[in-house]
Amino acid sequence: MPQAGVESDGIEIGEVDRQKEDARVAALNSVEILDTPPEAAYDAITRLAAEYFRADSAGIAFADGSRVWMKSCWRQIPREFPRKHSIFDLVLEEDRVMIVPNVFQDPLHDALIPRLKQLGATGFASAPVRCPGGMVIGALTLLFNEPREMMPAESIRALQSLADLVSNQLELRRLRKSFSRREPGPQCCAAPSSEESWPSKADLRRALDQNQFVLYYQPEIELATRKIIGLEALIRWVHPERGLIPPMDFIPRAEESELILPIGDWGLAEACSQIQKWSQEDPRLVSLRVGVNLSARQFSREGLADHVEALLMQSGISSRQLALEMTESSLITSVHTALEVLGSLRRLGVSLLMDDFGTGYSSLSYLHSFPFDILKIDRSFVSRMNEGEQPLQIVRTIIELARVMGMDVVAEGIETVEQYRLLRGMGCRYGQGFLFARPMSAAAVTELLRLPGRVLPEPKFSELVCA
Repeated sequence: MPQAGVESDGIEIGEVDRQKEDARVAALNSVEILDTPPEAAYDAITRLAAEYFRADSAGIAFADGSRVWMKSCWRQIPREFPRKHSIFDLVLEEDRVMIVPNVFQDPLHDALIPRLKQLGATGFASAPVRCPGGMVIGALTLLFNEPREMMPAESIRALQSLADLVSNQLELRRLRKSFSRREPGPQCCAAPSSEESWPSKADLRRALDQNQFVLYYQPEIELATRKIIGLEALIRWVHPERGLIPPMDFIPRAEESELILPIGDWGLAEACSQIQKWSQEDPRLVSLRVGVNLSARQFSREGLADHVEALLMQSGISSRQLALEMTESSLITSVHTALEVLGSLRRLGVSLLMDDFGTGYSSLSYLHSFPFDILKIDRSFVSRMNEGEQPLQIVRTIIELARVMGMDVVAEGIETVEQYRLLRGMGCRYGQGFLFARPMSAAAVTELLRLPGRVLPEPKFSELVCA
C-alpha cells in the first residue's frame, strides 16, 4: 500500500513512492508503446480474453503520469481518460488481479462508479501488465454490463496468464527495437545534461506533487459593452522560496523533461473543477466560457476527446463551458491527426480557439481545413497597430477573414485606450488585456463575476486601466 502523502494524478504518494512512480513511467517510456498504431498481437489477446470470459467489452491499457491510454480494445471503450479514479490505479496500488463483480454494491470502490457509468458497466476484472523489469505499466481489463459471480481461482490465473502474454509482447517489442538500433560508438557520447539548470525535472515533479501550480484567469471582454464573456486559464507556479513564477520560466523546461503532459492534464482538470464551482455558486455563470491552452504534446493524442469527455462527466459541466486553445505549431506537425482530433472535439461540443493567429507561416492555408470557432489575434499585432498602416491592415484583414468564415475574433494584449478604440472601430467584438484586467486568482475573478451583468462599469473600468 502506498505511504500517506500528497494526492497527485489520482494516487496518494510519498517521496519513496514518487521514486517508484518515476521509475515506472521511465520503464513505460522505454518500451515506446504509448500512442502507437494498432497491432494484431495485442488485438488478438484482447479478443481472446473477451470471448473466454464472455465480457461485454475489454481492453489493454497503459498509463503514464496523468492518463490511461488504450492500446487495444474489443467493443467500444474510450481511447483515453484521466488516471484519477481509474481501474488502472487500483490495480497498480494492489499490484495484483482486481475483481469487482458489482461496483455499486462495493463501497470501497465508490470512486470508480462515475467511470464505469461512462463505460456502461457495473463490474470489472483487471490484471496487471508488467514491463520487462517487472513494474506494472498497464492492465488487461474486462468489463461486465451485468453483475457477475466472483471468479474462481483458475479463472483468475487464466486472466493473469493473458496479461502476461501482453508483457511477453512488450519484451519482443523491446528486443526488436534493440536489434534495429545501431550500437553507439565513442563519438556518440551524450551531451552534458542541462538538468542542473533550474528548474530541474525533480523541481517540476515536486511542484506537481505538492500542488504548487495554480491557475490564474484573465477575463475576455465584449468590447462594445465591457461585459465579461469568458476567461482564459493561465498556469502559474507558486514556489515556496521563489514566489510566483510565470509560465515562460518553467514551461520550456517542462517540455524538455516530458512533464508537460501531466502538468497540462492537471491544468485541464483544474479548470473543469473551477468551472463547476462557479456554476454551483451562481447558475447564471453557465454561459461563461473558460479557455484552456493545450500543449502540442496533449493535442497530438488521438484520445484527447475521450479524455476531455471524461473530465466533463466527472465535473458535471457542459461542453459549451469549456474552450480549448491551441497554436498553429501544434497543428501542422501532423495535419491528419489534427483534423481527427479537432473533429472529435467539435462533436463533443467544446469551443475551439486558434491562439496567436498570424504568427505562423501557414495559418491561412490551414484555416479552411480546421474547424475553429474563434481566432485570437496575437498581441504582437495589437501592440503595433498605432505604428503605421501596415500593422493596422494586418489586424483588419484577420478580422475580415474571420467574419467571412463565420468565426469570432478575440484580440489579445490590449493595453491602451487607443488600441481599444481602433479594434472597436474595425468591428472586433472581443478582447483581453491589461487595459481591462490582469490575470488574477480564482478568488479575485469570483469577485469580478459578481458585478451586475458581469459588466465592468466606468468607475471600475478606470481603476483597472490604472492598475
